[in-house]
Amino acid sequence: MNVRDPFGLHRKSALSILKTTASRAAVDLTERAVEASIHAIEKGKQAVDDFDMSFTVPKNVPSFSNPQRIVEDRVWGNTTVTSRGGKASSHANKNGGILGGVQDRVGSLFDDRNTLPMYKDKPYAYPPSQRARPIWRRKRTFVFLLLLLSLLYYFGAFGSHHDTATSSTPIWAWLKAGSESGKIADWSKRRERVVEAFTLSWDAYERYAWGYDQFHPISKKGEQMTPKGLGWIIVDALDTMILMNLTSRVTHARQWISTSLTYDQDQDVSTFETTIRMLGGLLSAHYISNEFPQLAPLAEDDPGAPGEDLYLEKAKDLADRIVSAFDSPSGVPYASVNIGKYEGLPAHDEGGASSTAETTTLQLEFKYLAKLTGEKYFWDKAEKVMEVVDNNGAEDGLVPIYINAKDGTFRGHNIRLGSRGDSYYEYLIKQYLQTNKQEPVYLEMWDETLRGVRKHLITYTEPSGFTIIGERPDGLKGPLSPKMDHLVCFMPGTIALAATGGLTEAEAKKLPTWTKKQEADMKLARELMQTCWGMYKWMATGLAAEITYFNIASPPLPESAPHNPPAEFDPDPEAKWRKDFTVHAQDTHNLQRPETVESLFYMWRITGDIKYREWGWEMFKSFMNHTAVQDGGGFTSLSNANKVPPVMRDNMESFWLVSPPFGKKEKKKRTSNYVSNQIFPIRRKH
Repeated sequence: MNVRDPFGLHRKSALSILKTTASRAAVDLTERAVEASIHAIEKGKQAVDDFDMSFTVPKNVPSFSNPQRIVEDRVWGNTTVTSRGGKASSHANKNGGILGGVQDRVGSLFDDRNTLPMYKDKPYAYPPSQRARPIWRRKRTFVFLLLLLSLLYYFGAFGSHHDTATSSTPIWAWLKAGSESGKIADWSKRRERVVEAFTLSWDAYERYAWGYDQFHPISKKGEQMTPKGLGWIIVDALDTMILMNLTSRVTHARQWISTSLTYDQDQDVSTFETTIRMLGGLLSAHYISNEFPQLAPLAEDDPGAPGEDLYLEKAKDLADRIVSAFDSPSGVPYASVNIGKYEGLPAHDEGGASSTAETTTLQLEFKYLAKLTGEKYFWDKAEKVMEVVDNNGAEDGLVPIYINAKDGTFRGHNIRLGSRGDSYYEYLIKQYLQTNKQEPVYLEMWDETLRGVRKHLITYTEPSGFTIIGERPDGLKGPLSPKMDHLVCFMPGTIALAATGGLTEAEAKKLPTWTKKQEADMKLARELMQTCWGMYKWMATGLAAEITYFNIASPPLPESAPHNPPAEFDPDPEAKWRKDFTVHAQDTHNLQRPETVESLFYMWRITGDIKYREWGWEMFKSFMNHTAVQDGGGFTSLSNANKVPPVMRDNMESFWLVSPPFGKKEKKKRTSNYVSNQIFPIRRKH
């Protein structure tokens, strides 16, 4: 089988990868310590030989990434006392950078010797038997180990697995500045790079955590969220693999879904997350596999084949369980649902109230499922929620972030377009477009909302005049907080989508329905897109923080105030524009979120402005530079994205594998033909 190896990882030995990535002075220090350890071990072996207790050191030290390792494990696992010599072992490039592998193997000295440590992190060097060793030898070994452990501690090797600092030196030649020849970008090659990054991520998951809901790429292990797993990553990535035409990987995923995925589990799950990721993933896979049968073609899902409706059948089974969450007195779904007992469960905090965004971000999936199955109750349940929310009569269309499932009333006064508020607004216009503009109530609700955003939440930063959407934690009568979650960056693309109806801007402007309002909305979309991109440019890694704060006037400038932000972001560390942004220490993490890249995708497709595509490519390169895990581990989210090298979290978010592609425009369906839920494309009604 031909294995795609764009980054040369399969062709490189662990030694060559380490030589490429190691750039700190700690390398020399670590190597000297390891050599001293080996020297001590060899002396210990000689001492044991003097007592007629000999053993053989393997001549071929196993590679930590070679498939032969599986076979070797069976041999090594039967040896109760093992020693490895030679420099090769000290260069095995493990997950956490220079010291990560040494940490794992020294730590294993204290493990149970009758079993191998999990995921084949074999002991670095088991010492010979301690019997009859002279006291001076024991002291020297103890002192050496103490020194080595002290050095490892000093360089942070014993930090928790989710706070791992690694080298950010690029390991792929194409990432170097100016690597593209000529002034015109080759988007076909760039698209291939994106596919290659996906396959590297997927293959790492497949190798180390297949079937698990969570993947920790540095420690190379998986975890389940439910007793039997939900296929959190497999289902989430399914439609992306189909779009990328990765037939063999789709086949493997489909086989797991067919034979291993079951929802018959006594487990509480998030109503919202399970709907948008699992139900949405299955419905999207069903749509794409039927709409584009030439992509990742499989005989088993051809019309009339036994597996034709596998994705739809699984989606229906899951939805029948999730819909139990809607069985509240008001019709507003509970925050959680037990999928085995078909029972909705209120939240454990906020007096049992549900998140407003979460209760109103289920409609695209359930309405689409109603269309596919003919089961009207899916539609009715989802529609009832929107009716209850609308009947609350929120001022200027801006809703508090909590709603009571018992009586359908809002809880508290916190108004924001970030967490717990965001996708309520996003789904308004997408519901309108999903049914081909046959439900004008959602356009009315969207227009009211956008007027409210302009009136209460829009202001401008100082000194540069960037446009931001702030928050009103104490309600619309309270002060404006200059805080923007990364989640808010869904807004630029959503505003542009609403203004044009999914047509290109040039096409929409030719229609008699185009007015000054749409013109103003497109201007707002462009300004917010620039602000969101600035959230990336401000960070040391080029990857946005989870939350960004801004410097604003007191009182905040109204939406009508003149403003003229810079067109470009000066890379000078002391540039004036940098004074407008600030990120608090607790907010520097980057969770591989897709909101900004989705907005960039919409903005490029709608405006035709190539800069949005270039910004997306620059973002992709930053992810490649700063989140790649060595030794074929894939990519990870970051605990601190504002330092180089960054601090890694050791977790790959499932939505890392489902962000929108930046492929050839002429080969894609026009934007007006589909809408997406928070992650997946779903067909519009015609």
